[in-house]
Amino acid sequence: MRIIVTGGAGFIGSAVCRLLIRKGNCKVLNLDKLTYAADLRSLNSISENPNYSFTKEDICNGPQIAKLFETFQPTAVIHLAAESHVDRSIDGPAEFMKTNIFGTFSLLEAARAYFYGLNAVERSQFRFVHVSTDEVFGTLGSTDLFKENTPYAPNSPYAASKASSDHLVRAWHHTYELPVIICNCTNNYGPFQFPEKLIPLMIINSLLGKKLPIYGTGQNVRDWLHVEDHALALFTILAKGVVGESYNIGSRNERSNLDVARRIFGLVQDRFPISGFSNFEEASEFIADRPGHDWRYAIDPSKLAKTLDWQPVYDFETGLMSTVNWYIENRDWWEPIVETKYPGNRLGTGKGDD
Repeated sequence: MRIIVTGGAGFIGSAVCRLLIRKGNCKVLNLDKLTYAADLRSLNSISENPNYSFTKEDICNGPQIAKLFETFQPTAVIHLAAESHVDRSIDGPAEFMKTNIFGTFSLLEAARAYFYGLNAVERSQFRFVHVSTDEVFGTLGSTDLFKENTPYAPNSPYAASKASSDHLVRAWHHTYELPVIICNCTNNYGPFQFPEKLIPLMIINSLLGKKLPIYGTGQNVRDWLHVEDHALALFTILAKGVVGESYNIGSRNERSNLDVARRIFGLVQDRFPISGFSNFEEASEFIADRPGHDWRYAIDPSKLAKTLDWQPVYDFETGLMSTVNWYIENRDWWEPIVETKYPGNRLGTGKGDD
């Protein structure tokens, strides 16, 4: 297979690229704009592989994307390129509208033109896998789960931009017969994640002896998916998924933000005791809640499990421990980010661009 991975230098995209190259039967073109959260160091393990290549490009650049399609001749696209941090979408939504909506439109148009130029056999093999989020479904109470047919009800600028992109992808399938598959995943975690997200921020602050900022009461619940499980799910969907269908990807690991922070503090203390805080209560700091903060996300992944025989490898405890250990052992990866890109400051106040 010849696969274009958009956003392949990002957290999830790099995991997908590494997996595809490990599979050994894929040629991968990583197409990435290299925004603040992208990091080519996450691809060092495959950068010299002859089946892997990288091109710096913006998916909004339609003519150039079309040229890359013609040159690379992909059999599939896995579309991960997106602005993804809810807090940043609150402070500066314009970039989210541009990349997540117009960028997806631009990519769909390039894929459509390319697809129409294929012969019948090539068309039957081509796939466009669009990677989205459970946040498009809005928020849950204390019960129920998001299913593939849950009505969309996005509550943040980020979620609204991703919901819009999902609708575009679905429309290009029904109107133009582009062979698409849509995936909606839960919160990802694992190695190489940019420190603005909850789990790496809690790990790094714990390692640095800094306070652990927790929104509101910390009782908001998220369903956690290890990034390597997500990558394997996407590979499974690419190989066996049904065109026109959508699949929810999750691993049934619901935890409150407070519980996640508490567990991380304990794991770090066990490996790397920090002076200054004798317990989690001293280390934690409750701060003003995120505007419009969704209460709970939780996905029902049974369709993916039953129809495509996918199951996650990591339970949350094992995955979190391995992630904490990775950040402890790879300070040379995250320390430059903290020093030059993101020192851990509060985002998402809604009071202006960050």
